[in-house]
Amino acid sequence: MAGSPRAADVLGRVTLVTGKEEFLNERTVAAVRDAVRHHDAESEFSETSASELSLATLGELSAPSLFSSIRCVVVRNLENLPDESVEGLLGYAAAPAEEVALVLVHGGGQKGSGTLTKLRKLPAVTESKSGELRPSEFPGFVAAEVRRYGATIEQEAADTLVQAVGQDLRSLAAAAHQLANDFPGQPLTEARVKQYFGGRAEAKSFAVADAAFWGRRTAALEELRWALDGGTAPVLVTSAFAGGARGVARYKSAPRGMREADLAREVGVPPWKLRTIRDQSRGWSDGGIARAIRAIAAADADIKGAASDPAYTLERLVLTITELRDPR
Repeated sequence: MAGSPRAADVLGRVTLVTGKEEFLNERTVAAVRDAVRHHDAESEFSETSASELSLATLGELSAPSLFSSIRCVVVRNLENLPDESVEGLLGYAAAPAEEVALVLVHGGGQKGSGTLTKLRKLPAVTESKSGELRPSEFPGFVAAEVRRYGATIEQEAADTLVQAVGQDLRSLAAAAHQLANDFPGQPLTEARVKQYFGGRAEAKSFAVADAAFWGRRTAALEELRWALDGGTAPVLVTSAFAGGARGVARYKSAPRGMREADLAREVGVPPWKLRTIRDQSRGWSDGGIARAIRAIAAADADIKGAASDPAYTLERLVLTITELRDPR
């Protein structure tokens, strides 16, 4: 849903929210609620899970009350809608109540895709889809967030903020909001980002992975201890390792002779990260990176399987990755 919706965009209509980016999905839900509240301060709001939805409960949720006839109804986890409730929901979506804004939230995946296909064909349904961001798209997300607050950010500063904060959209949005508020009317530079967030970069999961893929064992182990002591979840560390391995593998398999910008898109990283991957890849053979990917997958499975000592699992992963790298 481009821009902020008006009441006319959501009342008497169905807003279908789909995709795996929970933060963006929740922002759409909030935007619909705000539009309804702005239209009528006395409007009422209700939520339910699709697993509990029937034609009767939908009727109750959307029926006018003693206090207001304007309502916003949010149905979450649409993928769990019971089969016997599908026709009732489709019937309502074909002719929605004029004073109700119905929001249907589907968390992505194939479950319930048949219902989505039917909903998309209905004239009263508007879909807001959140696709998962590629690594190269996070700086653009930061720039868009900063613009929401009337500020601008330099490209290098956006890259640095992603590097320091990571790829959690909520954290990036909060950081963008803080910077825009603290430097009103001023362009956000790389120096200002480092002033606020530079110290966090050393204790993040990507720093552990980068050091390991460089073959810097001592530095990687130190980064790991700082990351875990700083509260970084072990699964984020294995995720960073997986991203590092994918980056090297994609770079090595990419066609030669491409322009840097095209090569960055091919590898799926921003240009500043491509330079790191290019240098790292010189120490990796095809066989070595394949074994690294298997080791990372095993460590990730151990951690998600409630390994008794995640720190030991990650230390072993650091040792394995640094051993696999060709020291040439």
